Amino acid sequence: MMKKINLDGDFIKLDQLLKTADIVGSGGQAKLMILNGDVKVNGVTINQRGKKIRQGDLVEVEGYKIKVE
Repeated sequence: MMKKINLDGDFIKLDQLLKTADIVGSGGQAKLMILNGDVKVNGVTINQRGKKIRQGDLVEVEGYKIKVE
């Protein structure tokens, strides 16, 4: 399933993006998913919850794809 998120600024942190896209209900859940290696950004597994996500990035998690615009 593809979700699209529009940025208000230059970037959004990965854990915040997961909350904004309604993938997780809390920052703690986002942290666990990221640390467990369940999240990819542009095809690369990311373990940094503070990773800056910018316009054009594609985040994949649990069958969801999040396109940042």
